[in-house]
Amino acid sequence: MWYVIIIAVVVVAALRVACSWQSEQCHSKRRLDGMTALVTGASSGIGKETALDLAKRGARVILACRNLEKAQRVADEIVKESENNNVVVREVDTSKLSSVRHFANEILKTEIRLDILVNNAGIPGHHCRMLTTDGLELTMATNHYGHFLLTNILLELLKKSAPSRIVNVSSMMHDFCRKLDPEDLNFEKNSYNSFKAYCQSKLCNILFTLELSERLRGSGVVANSLHPGYVYTEIVSKIGGLKGFVFKLLAYLVAKDPRLGAQTTIHAAVSEEIDNVSGKYFVECKESTCSKLASHRGMSKKLWLASELDVKLEPHESILYTS
Repeated sequence: MWYVIIIAVVVVAALRVACSWQSEQCHSKRRLDGMTALVTGASSGIGKETALDLAKRGARVILACRNLEKAQRVADEIVKESENNNVVVREVDTSKLSSVRHFANEILKTEIRLDILVNNAGIPGHHCRMLTTDGLELTMATNHYGHFLLTNILLELLKKSAPSRIVNVSSMMHDFCRKLDPEDLNFEKNSYNSFKAYCQSKLCNILFTLELSERLRGSGVVANSLHPGYVYTEIVSKIGGLKGFVFKLLAYLVAKDPRLGAQTTIHAAVSEEIDNVSGKYFVECKESTCSKLASHRGMSKKLWLASELDVKLEPHESILYTS
């Protein structure tokens, strides 16, 4: 019996070490002194580690989070570890369009520049179809619509600060979404399940990036998306039921820790190698291929137009508004 336990422990340890060795890291030494970076969902996991890294590089870092108390504790930790006092907390809930609008307009009023925007906040698919006060499905609102609106409102400031970057955190789970109906993004017609909702939202992150990069061509603002790898974060810990048990078991065996999980996000935000790269999808700090649907230019245009309508984007809110 003891031999079985010892063998199991050794196998688990070997798996975890192997996964760590295979995880690429951002090797850029670029400093960000005088620059401003904004990270949504920065109070834990990948967002927290990204914010910490950017602060260590000298950037002014804005932690954009729902829970101000938790975010402030994280900000204090980042200040202490990075020895950078220019770390601030601002409140935003990406599932609520009114919150996004208020937050974005406050940023426009108070910040003189924005060099890096990291759209990181996200939730796993909700166990049942739930609508927000805006009439949007909760997973799509949090993971896609909120960031679509936020990015559009902040584009003018990003353009004024060029060269600047937009980083959209997606997932390899987008590949499980085999079709997308731009006229039914909120599952009013088609059946809903949490897995489908999450995968669709991650597909939308990539398609949004694709269209955004095309519309920003020549502006000095680049936009890229990425898969961070399988990372044990609060998103995984919040998944319940049998599915949650399986995900947590896999996470224990092979998942990256948040620091390693943040490396591709950091790479997309700072690396000199991709100063002029836009509209691409990254995995393990390298340009990679996404699904055929995620690369479909026609679908990216349709998603953009549908998203404009669903968030009720006004002409004065975005320099990329479709007339």
